[in-house]
Amino acid sequence: MRKNADDGKERCAAAVVDEELCEIAATLIQTRQNIPARHLREPAPSAQQRQQLLDAAAAAPDHGLINPWRFIVIPQDKRALLAEVFAQALVDRDPDATPEQIATAREKAQRAPLLLLAVARLGPAEPAIRPLERMVSLGCAIQNMLLMAHAMSFGAGLTSGQALDSPRLQALFGLSEGEQAVCFVNVGTVSKRKSPRARPLAGDFLSSL
Repeated sequence: MRKNADDGKERCAAAVVDEELCEIAATLIQTRQNIPARHLREPAPSAQQRQQLLDAAAAAPDHGLINPWRFIVIPQDKRALLAEVFAQALVDRDPDATPEQIATAREKAQRAPLLLLAVARLGPAEPAIRPLERMVSLGCAIQNMLLMAHAMSFGAGLTSGQALDSPRLQALFGLSEGEQAVCFVNVGTVSKRKSPRARPLAGDFLSSL
């Protein structure tokens, strides 16, 4: 009987731990906000914190264990190269772009203290996991990073745009055939927050077969 009583206590203790974890997870998920890059400033995550962000990404689901994504960090001393690509990509799309528009395009490369490019690997792989599953894996990796950044009290957000499809950007980052630049991940200290957005209710997106 003593052993059964001890087993019961262990189960109760495990239940308490699970409840606490659920509360922590729910708080992180429900309070996280997408912070625009222009509202992020120094300090950026330290080297150790950056490693924790990458470790969080590595925990994403990966059907077939093919690692269908990668991240490329853009250090401060390379931001000018990215800025020029943004500017030239704009001119390629719109030869009549004004000097002010070109300057704004350049400035976007300088905003976030920590800036990474998220790249999906969608080319041939073994096993042949569907591209949509690979994109889901990348999305999970990004969300893990966003939640970890939030847990560290940093702000984070995603940015995209037509420049991601530019051959100039693909060349700058050395993307190979089958790789697709998906978005930028911006992380830093929040200088300004926006009001929480309204989120859909479960009934808005859930149905039954």
